[in-house]
Amino acid sequence: MKKALFIFLQCTWGILQTLLGAIICLKNWNCPHQIYRGVIDTKWNTRGGMSLGLFIFTPKEESEYAEKVRVHEYGHCFQSLLLGPLYLILVGLPSIIWANLPYFRKLRKEKGVPYVALYCESWANKWGVKWSGLKQYGIK
Repeated sequence: MKKALFIFLQCTWGILQTLLGAIICLKNWNCPHQIYRGVIDTKWNTRGGMSLGLFIFTPKEESEYAEKVRVHEYGHCFQSLLLGPLYLILVGLPSIIWANLPYFRKLRKEKGVPYVALYCESWANKWGVKWSGLKQYGIK
């Protein structure tokens, strides 16, 4: 029942990000896919991750790092449930900027600022650990 409600909410309240996730999933059709705790996990050829509604995108490699990314991205799924259409503005946009803008990459690398220093990333990390039950996989 809980999974059905999770899917229903992602396909209604979180429809915008779920549709975007479906499009990106289809564009990565040749990548391996698996069901991870009720979401579709596409293992793509990048080191980073992304979460859009019912879809998460994680590194293809099988490693502890990839599992940490998977748990973290799973946390973003619950932000999507809470925020609905506001997820793209309040989480998606800040997250993309934080992860990709050269200024912030340099800040993290040179000043040692943790990735989870951004509010939505620490929140996703905490919820990913909570809802997955995998406490050992929190991102630093």
